[in-house]
Amino acid sequence: MTVHEIITNRIIEQLEKGVIPWKKPWKSDWPMNYKYKTRYRGINVPILASTEFNSPYWLTFKNVGEFGGRVKKGEKGTVIVFWKMLEAKDEDTNDETDKKLVPYLRYHRVWNLDQTEGIDYENPKPRTNGEVGLIDEAEKIIADMPNSPKIQFAGQGAFYSPSEDLVNIPLREKFMTAAGYYGTVFHELGHSTGHVSRLNRSGFGKFGSEKYSKEELVAEMTASFLLGYLGFKDDPQIENAAAYIGSWLKKLKGDPRFVVQAAAQAQKAADYIMNTSEKEGDDEE
Repeated sequence: MTVHEIITNRIIEQLEKGVIPWKKPWKSDWPMNYKYKTRYRGINVPILASTEFNSPYWLTFKNVGEFGGRVKKGEKGTVIVFWKMLEAKDEDTNDETDKKLVPYLRYHRVWNLDQTEGIDYENPKPRTNGEVGLIDEAEKIIADMPNSPKIQFAGQGAFYSPSEDLVNIPLREKFMTAAGYYGTVFHELGHSTGHVSRLNRSGFGKFGSEKYSKEELVAEMTASFLLGYLGFKDDPQIENAAAYIGSWLKKLKGDPRFVVQAAAQAQKAADYIMNTSEKEGDDEE
């Protein structure tokens, strides 16, 4: 079984339980590596956030021992992935000495601190959706997005127009929750990062097409990453409809690379919107 298949099967398991991992309300803070205090990124975020643990902290089996702890008997690790850059021959040249770096996806297992004993730790203080500071941070991300599209607030629908490079959002009073409002804004801004003047993703495609489906998943994950990064928690407006879940199951079962690639693109989109780039700690065994 390939790494892509391992991860996709994990996502499929959640979908078959009625949970859409990238739309899951955040039960704990953003999943983090306990050793380095760095946030996990890309597909690792919905994988770890969709577990039932209360702690946001994760460690490899080796790292648990380094902190003087041990994994509780019977506890199973969760698979996460990371990219390694490997040197390979450049097929575009005739020179045998010409090399290039190619990404290679690998995986290992991590354990939540709830699954361990012997390690003294405190979870971060949780934030609430109504905090003024949280709202201010969301507004700042929107205002500070580099090379941002035009944003207008009007009408009943939310959409991004590539031809006009325009994001349209209904008036804020149309939304029931702050998380719902900012999630919608971030979703459409996620779409806008695909514009040729930004990350230049390969087109949006027609409704129902492979390109359209992947682009929609990129935008959904971008919004989820940004909401989770800020600290928004449960949004009662999120509904995991059976028909909606069924459509994603069909896509994922047909292409094991689909969700991993979309998550990587969504992470790039979120980084672009925030004008930042973080790295995960190197917690490989």
